[in-house]
Amino acid sequence: MRTGLSWPIMAIVASGVLPGPVRAQEAGTSPRRAAAAPLDERSIVIDGRLDEAAWSEAPLIDGFVQREPVEGRPVSERTEVRVLFDDQALYIGAWNFMADPSAIVVGETRRDASIDNTDAFYLVLDTYLDRQNGFVFGTTPAGIEYDGQVTNEGQGGGGGGRQQSGSGGGFNRNWDGSWQVATTTDGDGWFAEFRIPFSTLRYPSGGEQVWGLNFARNIRSRNEQSVWAPIPRQFTLYRVSLAGEISGFEAPAKRVFTVTPYVLGDVSRDFTRTDSKNDWRGEIGGDAKIGLNQSLTLDLTVNTDFAQVEVDDQQVNLTRFPLFFPEKRPFFLENAGTFSVGSPQAAELFFSRRIGLSAGEEVPMLGGARMTGKIGGMQVGFLNVQSRDLQLFDDDAGEDVEVEPNTNFGVVRLFQEFENRTRVGGIFVSRLNTDDSGDYNLTYGADGRIGFGQALTLDGWAAGTTTPGEDKPEYGVNFGSRYETRDWRISAGYRELSEAFNPEAGFLRRDAYRHVNTRVLRAIRLPEVSWFRELRPHVSWQQYWDLEGFSESYVVHMDSHFEFANGQFFQFPGLNFTGEGLQEPFEIRDGIVIPAGSYDNIDWEFRSRTNLSAPLSLQLNVDAGGFYNGTRVGTNSTLAYRFEDKFVTSLRLSYFDVNLEQGDFVTSVLALKGSYSFTPRIFLQATLQYNNESDNFGSNVRFGWLDTAGTGLYVVFNDTEHLGSLDRTGIERGPQRRQLIIKYTKMFNIGG
Repeated sequence: MRTGLSWPIMAIVASGVLPGPVRAQEAGTSPRRAAAAPLDERSIVIDGRLDEAAWSEAPLIDGFVQREPVEGRPVSERTEVRVLFDDQALYIGAWNFMADPSAIVVGETRRDASIDNTDAFYLVLDTYLDRQNGFVFGTTPAGIEYDGQVTNEGQGGGGGGRQQSGSGGGFNRNWDGSWQVATTTDGDGWFAEFRIPFSTLRYPSGGEQVWGLNFARNIRSRNEQSVWAPIPRQFTLYRVSLAGEISGFEAPAKRVFTVTPYVLGDVSRDFTRTDSKNDWRGEIGGDAKIGLNQSLTLDLTVNTDFAQVEVDDQQVNLTRFPLFFPEKRPFFLENAGTFSVGSPQAAELFFSRRIGLSAGEEVPMLGGARMTGKIGGMQVGFLNVQSRDLQLFDDDAGEDVEVEPNTNFGVVRLFQEFENRTRVGGIFVSRLNTDDSGDYNLTYGADGRIGFGQALTLDGWAAGTTTPGEDKPEYGVNFGSRYETRDWRISAGYRELSEAFNPEAGFLRRDAYRHVNTRVLRAIRLPEVSWFRELRPHVSWQQYWDLEGFSESYVVHMDSHFEFANGQFFQFPGLNFTGEGLQEPFEIRDGIVIPAGSYDNIDWEFRSRTNLSAPLSLQLNVDAGGFYNGTRVGTNSTLAYRFEDKFVTSLRLSYFDVNLEQGDFVTSVLALKGSYSFTPRIFLQATLQYNNESDNFGSNVRFGWLDTAGTGLYVVFNDTEHLGSLDRTGIERGPQRRQLIIKYTKMFNIGG
């Protein structure tokens, strides 16, 4: 079935309103409503054809409106949706009509590939109807599985992206659920058919359900996004409080019970050891997921291994502070937003990469447990992981020495959500050396958020730590505000961390400071200019002082962004007034020491990108200007190429040429990535990276043949080659480490 009722009649039946321009619903108005139809004894074949009779008999969901480019305007191409259910799953059919199917942008054929620059259809399910959290499922014409979890309406205390905020918050695209989707394309457009098992979702109880629901569709050739329940353009689909509702269906009272064991074979060789030889290893382990009820889930892991996880992107660091690397390991990613408290990438009270990683080396994990869900309307999270000690070879000692003790990590998290994006909660985090009772660290904190209408949000957190032998105050506080309308985006915040504040199972980019930040942005639209999307002039200021009032860093930034209808973007060269204060000398590179003092500078930045949906695209970033007592010029740019929907590659260059009174140096990272997808579940990926600081060339090659929820067969090859000279680096030229891993993991659904 491809046509059905006529377009005007379908719009009236589905939405209950006449078709035409509508405004996004405001807080307090009735949400849009839809209904699901039972399948009875009939079955649905997930093939993307939508030709079963049950589809034509289900209630129509229609009346989509634009979020971009013109908020509230009728869509340029019609979209129809229908929802079915049986005692096992929800079934969602999407008719994405297209007058010119040749204009469809298919995108990359790989699970969880970005859908921002392709045609796509996706939805959010707020299964608790709490108006703040939800599950996201989506696909593209290539038929990929795209899923994730939304917390805090995608805000994450300032985070977002692919879980770049660390322990959680925002949108977690790394969550992998067990579900199915298939797509087809013909002369009328493209069509998607979803099957989402109830066992993949979490909801209050079995029986009749009312869930929050919204749909979105991207038409990339027009850079258009339409939604079913209207959303102002300053927000995204993850603005769950503005979602509609779906009812008329029942969910089972069954409890999920899955077991996911793995087997692994590994051969590696460390060429830096004097007794270098092949090291053979075999491992077994696995995870279990047990539904204690419909809304509370217990996850268990034994002898956890993350060999299949992609490597971190190397970064250039010209600061005095540590770099942030996001979490990528599956066990820590599901429901990660539950444990998110703090300021993302700056001061996080719990950061899961502290578990199982030390100095770039993997620390063996014996096992762990996590319980997440809701009890009486309160969100709860409990996490406990035991890691084994880590022994590494020491050249000077000529033997293995302990660099990490046997350690237990625990987290307890509770929070209650209220209307209009308001919530209040608390967290407790512990790190315990299980071999030494006197070696421990405790972190405890409270956080909250208050929403005023749809535009204004206030949030904050306060925390303390306990470290044996420390007699100074150990505290951290943060307060922030955001005001967002169609035309204005204004934010301000204050953070203070004491000298002794020490969340050892968290992340601090810097310590012992007071920090102020503020930003004002004006979004200007010119509806009469079809090729232009938006002008965004803005100004921001952020500054760090130590606790005695000494200015450690500041940046005043002034800029204007120009975005075009096809997604191209550039800025007038941004102007930055910067300052760095050193109370003691800073060795920025070997032998180059910047004296103590205050350094004020001016620098320029230029940012631009071409149409990212095109086969060939470029993101160009250039920085130049004063740097301490000298100058700095550099780039962090990416050239990407996509061949049809199978092959994607990118070349990233991070390069900085620094000239100081004390000496000059160049630092750079060159990274080549490539991915070939045989099917949406079979792929070959490679990441090649060269860092001139270490003179190391690293290779990570992964072959994946996936089943469901990211399980399946992985073959991984890792290689590190040293290309430098012995005189400069002190390391002999040649291979440093090589490793070949074969891992197979399978999910068994025992119940649910």
